Amino acid sequence: MNHSRKSTHNHHAPELLSETLTAMIQALPPAGVTLNHLLVMTGRDGLMILTVLLSLVFLIPVSIPGVSTVFGAAILLIALCRMTGRELWLPKRLRDRVVSTEKLRPVLERSLRWMAHLEKVSEPHRMTWLVAGPVAAMINNAALVLGAVLLMAPFGLIPFSNTFPAVALMCLAVGLVQRDGVCVMLGHAANLATILYFGLLLTGGGLALREAFQRIFG
Repeated sequence: MNHSRKSTHNHHAPELLSETLTAMIQALPPAGVTLNHLLVMTGRDGLMILTVLLSLVFLIPVSIPGVSTVFGAAILLIALCRMTGRELWLPKRLRDRVVSTEKLRPVLERSLRWMAHLEKVSEPHRMTWLVAGPVAAMINNAALVLGAVLLMAPFGLIPFSNTFPAVALMCLAVGLVQRDGVCVMLGHAANLATILYFGLLLTGGGLALREAFQRIFG
């Protein structure tokens, strides 16, 4: 009897976001993946889930031709559409760009461990005042745009330059999906860490160039 009740309870337990993403990754078509296919899989109301999925690609070093440009631009357009309150629009060239499933799937599967860590600290409907109301929506949508812009900054060859903004986007998206204000705050903190990191890179690069210039030209 107890076993039966336990099974019934598990059957009605809400699906974890990592389980949803795992199912999506397993269902990727073998011939190749397009943004249009991913949009169909998530649906119009699953754009934040799609943002999480696209962000996963940037959490570990990856060398899949075109993926950074296509996925980064898609995240930016999703964020802009949320901020302006309009329907998502993606250029046909972007929607139909094919990415190799053979190369993409293992990258996504390895990145899913980040979701497992995030799910340990995330909790639905916590500090909802940070995700509810027009002011919170404006701030959070602006943070999504900022994260996407930082993700597309031309620092791709520098370690962690994609990781920090991808973590920010993932935390923001998960927080918005689960209405978890703490997770959203982690996203804002990761955006700030990204800005500080890029500032250090630019400052260090500027000092290095000045030193090299002085040595060459005396």
